[in-house]
Amino acid sequence: MSDAAAPAPHDPQNDSRPFEPAALEAAAQRYWDQTRAFEVDENSAKPKYYCLSMLPYPSGALHMGHVRNYTIGDVISRYKRMTGFNVLQPMGWDAFGLPAENAAIKNKTAPAKWTYANIAHMKAQLKTMGYAIDWSREFATCTPDYYVHEQRMFVRLMKQGLAYRKNSVVNWDPVDQTVLANEQVVDGRGWRTGALVEKREIPQWFLKITDYAQQLLDGLDALPGWPDAVKTMQRNWIGRSEGLEIRFDVVEADGRPVDAALDNLVVFTTRPDTLMGVTYVSVAAEHPLAAHAAQTDPDLAAFIAELRQGGVSEAELETQEKRGRDTGLRAVHPVTGEQVPVYVANFVLMNYGTGAVMAVPGHDQRDWEFARRYQLPIKTVIVPDAVRDALAEIGRDLSAHADPMASALGGAPALDVYATGAAVQVVEEFQRGIAEQGPWNERGWLVNSGEYDGMDFQQALDALAARFEAEGRGNRRVNYRLRDWGVSRQRYWGCPIPVILCPSCGDVPVPEDQLPVVLPEDVEDAFAKAGAVTSPIKADPNWRKTTCPNCGGAAERETDTFDTFMESSWYYARYTSPGAAEQVDARAKYWTPVDQYIGGIEHAILHLMYFRFYHKLMRDQGLVDSDEPAVNLLTQGMVIAETYYRPRPDGRPDWINPADVEVQRDERGRIVGATLKADGLPVEIGGIEKMAKSKNNGVDPKLMVDKFGADTVRLFSMFAAPPDQSLEWNEAGVEGMARFMRRLWTAVQRHADAGPAPALDAAALTPAHKTLRRQVHETVQKVGSDYGRRHSFNTAIAAVMELLNHLYKFDDASGNGRALRQEALEAIVLLLNPITPHTSHALWQTLGHAETLLEDIAFPQADPAALTRDSATLAVQVNGKLRGTIEVAVGAPKEEIEALALAEPNAAKYLEGLSVRKVIVVPGKIVNIVAG
Repeated sequence: MSDAAAPAPHDPQNDSRPFEPAALEAAAQRYWDQTRAFEVDENSAKPKYYCLSMLPYPSGALHMGHVRNYTIGDVISRYKRMTGFNVLQPMGWDAFGLPAENAAIKNKTAPAKWTYANIAHMKAQLKTMGYAIDWSREFATCTPDYYVHEQRMFVRLMKQGLAYRKNSVVNWDPVDQTVLANEQVVDGRGWRTGALVEKREIPQWFLKITDYAQQLLDGLDALPGWPDAVKTMQRNWIGRSEGLEIRFDVVEADGRPVDAALDNLVVFTTRPDTLMGVTYVSVAAEHPLAAHAAQTDPDLAAFIAELRQGGVSEAELETQEKRGRDTGLRAVHPVTGEQVPVYVANFVLMNYGTGAVMAVPGHDQRDWEFARRYQLPIKTVIVPDAVRDALAEIGRDLSAHADPMASALGGAPALDVYATGAAVQVVEEFQRGIAEQGPWNERGWLVNSGEYDGMDFQQALDALAARFEAEGRGNRRVNYRLRDWGVSRQRYWGCPIPVILCPSCGDVPVPEDQLPVVLPEDVEDAFAKAGAVTSPIKADPNWRKTTCPNCGGAAERETDTFDTFMESSWYYARYTSPGAAEQVDARAKYWTPVDQYIGGIEHAILHLMYFRFYHKLMRDQGLVDSDEPAVNLLTQGMVIAETYYRPRPDGRPDWINPADVEVQRDERGRIVGATLKADGLPVEIGGIEKMAKSKNNGVDPKLMVDKFGADTVRLFSMFAAPPDQSLEWNEAGVEGMARFMRRLWTAVQRHADAGPAPALDAAALTPAHKTLRRQVHETVQKVGSDYGRRHSFNTAIAAVMELLNHLYKFDDASGNGRALRQEALEAIVLLLNPITPHTSHALWQTLGHAETLLEDIAFPQADPAALTRDSATLAVQVNGKLRGTIEVAVGAPKEEIEALALAEPNAAKYLEGLSVRKVIVVPGKIVNIVAG
């Protein structure tokens, strides 16, 4: 509608322009598409702003979690554009992965066909929500023109030694024939097949993320815009620790040294002060010493085979029962020369540390539990201050009898005291408590440690480090819990790893001019057999067989594919450089780092760690010039909803979608009963949980959009809870938002029907005018702060609702009254535009403006003059209790304020029969009348 086009007359009794979301949303989206409103480039004088929500996996349909996530990003993007930024908000598809392959198996189709169909459907859903997305940058990570670039990066990393292959112990699903992530192992079984998971040692490809461990740790300090919870989780995952690496000699049971090739029992400890308390050593089932001992011990061999069942996650190993088997080998203590047994233990992982742990049951809970089970010695070598003080007292008593106690360390007793009967008795009493109740895990003072008695942690660390470094038996070391990133997967639907396996040359990277190594997509026949799991590229000799680029001999391609975290670790950078011949081009340095990243906190460790790591790889390749990929991170809360079910014959729940259930509520709105709409029979109430397919409690956004309109759904998803908190889905709440939208629509239509409003005459404003104008500009000020500084969209919406209520109460048809109403309605339309852009697009025209992109109109700014108050509202208290309020002129004298307070009717009632002792005036806030 142009400025010249007069709005049609509006009769409130016979509304010819009802609020019709479908029509106005279609019109707004058509305008945005025709004008290519949200396509951006780097040729702008405005500062850039890159707003990015985590890309979706094309599972088949959007759910309300997607809607919430992308609406948050859209609100920020539209607001930033209205405040003068060149805003990029792109979208793509995280399209590879095992779920697509499993769905293809189930549906007897090809993963590519299933994936592309889902992308088309989900894109249409996103379009209906009206997001301000630059669709010209869209891609799917499963296309060769995307994954060719990560293949090229991998080839270059191989040449730099940052990508390598080695044997690794993994979770192996024998039915699905693939490695499982720790999260996919449930009670020792594969999450999909239910098969007992095996620990299997197979060749795996890795990226050396450990080379960047300290950078990843230090970089967290440069991310003030990231939630502390996420940074804490990453710090813990990286797990930097300082300690000693110590080598133990190993002998056979008869005292003979083991073969020199096996004599490599190395442990890393952060508690070298406890070394004298070692009573056994634990090794992983895959440790070479375990394999050596098992050759002559069938029971041990059977135990090791048993340990191959179950997962390999630290969490699982920490919670399971501690079990082990004596190898018959003995480790020689590096200080005392004492021989201690070497056990294979189920809680030691070969992939963590050195695959061996020195066990100090007196000062470690896990070691204590194991020692108690197998009746191994428990020694106390560290005591707390209280015990040390008791020993010091013994030392002072001895010193008083002229014993040689003058060499006390830092106030501790001299070393001789530890050999006295009294001292031994004190330590033994403490040790009995440990043996019966559990270990003492804190730092303290060394006892039962020979020449190291009386030392504290640091003194013992320094002394032992000097000793072992001089002997060539150990050294100081910084260790990390973080392990190199295993990027191999044994299934088909993923990016092929660009390596040729040559029997003569070994692992040879595919030459860059032969990239991409294309994954064949036309494999429907391979998936036609029910339950098929063999990867088509493993089964196809024509795809596998090739020639070695080095020697020209017969060779085979690597048939493992990349972990899909590879694609999602750098996608944000590809958005900046659509069509670039390399992974990114110079445009990446303009757009990166991402200014605002948005996604669930469940990605706090793996995705966000790899995201940060890959950015540093690109930085070191000269592709970007920042250290971190995203300046700010917003982790949105989950969308949760009620669950309902009926028990199946086997006892498992048959989950029922809430849309198919009729609920009964009590007077407080709580659900007290539920029946299935189809048959009227009761269903069980399962409680409130995250929306998920597994619980069938998702709400289809399309149903909500068809019923209420996209803007109403957007408004509810922003109003129901702050972005970082869980949102409980409540259709009654959506209906409430729909009523507000209709109320706003009606207010604008009625105002427009009265004709154009005159210009505001600021000199002729009445007190009522000034009050409304102040309310308008206070709302403008608050909403701008809530959007831009706090991301508190729910409070911004509440403020606009309150302003609309004030406007409905404002009954003034004068020229200035109508001018103020025009100003207020224009402000509301623009303030809500980031959240309800379709409705704002239509209402802006109704208010007499030409059709335009509201994101190119400046976001409202508060007028300081309008915020000035002529009067102030003060609370009136009588003896400290609120009894009323008074309105006083700004700058009114104290005597006038006191008189008004004493005359306030409710306050006066509470003063009857009392004497006023004093009146305390707090300027601009309260008046407290003290009476008795």
